Amino acid sequence: MSGSGVRHAACAVLLAAGVRASAAGGTLAVLNKGDATASLLDLGTGAVAATVPTGEGPHEAAASPDGRIVVVSNYGTRERAGGTLTVLDVAGARAVRTVDVGAGRRPHGLAFLDARRVLVTAEAARALLVVDVERGAVEATIETGQEISHMVAATPDGQRAFVASIGSGTVTAIDLASRRVLAQIRTGAGAEGIAVAPGGREVWVANRAADTVTVVDAAKLSVVAEIPCASFPIRVAFTPDGRRALVTNARSSDVAVVDVASRKVVGRMSAALSGAGGEGRLLAFEGATPIGVVVAPGGARAFVAHANADAIAEFDLATGKVVRTLKAGREPDGMAYTAVEVRAR
Repeated sequence: MSGSGVRHAACAVLLAAGVRASAAGGTLAVLNKGDATASLLDLGTGAVAATVPTGEGPHEAAASPDGRIVVVSNYGTRERAGGTLTVLDVAGARAVRTVDVGAGRRPHGLAFLDARRVLVTAEAARALLVVDVERGAVEATIETGQEISHMVAATPDGQRAFVASIGSGTVTAIDLASRRVLAQIRTGAGAEGIAVAPGGREVWVANRAADTVTVVDAAKLSVVAEIPCASFPIRVAFTPDGRRALVTNARSSDVAVVDVASRKVVGRMSAALSGAGGEGRLLAFEGATPIGVVVAPGGARAFVAHANADAIAEFDLATGKVVRTLKAGREPDGMAYTAVEVRAR
């Protein structure tokens, strides 16, 4: 099938899934790794409502259940390993707290566990942290024992967490009540992007070096499927109805649309964005390098951060086309959506 045919197929299957065609409102928090800032984008206008300083190398973001705050992991630079989280007040467009999680621990992946606690991967410590961001304290450290424990996802009931470790090519399943490791599941080389499907029955893992996506049974903790997905699959996100998964492919500069039921790539979406060059950037690819992906509530739109193009492409999932190109700062990557709007201007 030709490239245009593949894109057309993606449009058809997404329309069949009943995706709403309305645009999202609210705020998109975008982390700019090269600037050590977070841009708060007004999705009504597409403009930057505010830019807030963070720590060095902000990599991932997570919005609280009520959307009032966004937590940022300050990973650090190549020379200096980070050890803090920045807590942002969205409406006030300001940093309200810096949480110390341990010098040099390189905090990265984030997921809210409840209204005040977040799960944070700590690469250099080979661990998952439970952090109370209101008290500003690390509540627990759970060792994964794996190399480069990078991203984390949790089941909707908050009972289990899953940590993807790039260096080990594994997913660590953790019981959050007892805070113990249940299993080490081998998925593929470069296991990085991870998401729990709506309903919590499956965990999908993007293995960037293997060019595959692995599907794990969240209850049995076993691999049930492997999906080819070139090239350099790095993040995965589901539509709210759980029928489609979007996988960003950093090297091929596109987004794979995967039908969850059939486990097949049914289309590819791409943005006509040029890379700014790899010098001084984390991933020195020639293309635009899509990484972070956020699906808006309702499933109408997806926002994809292109780190080497310094831009965010907003895709209409009913057509598979880019409807807007948003600008934030240098080397955008991690993002979080919240319905809360910025009041401070």
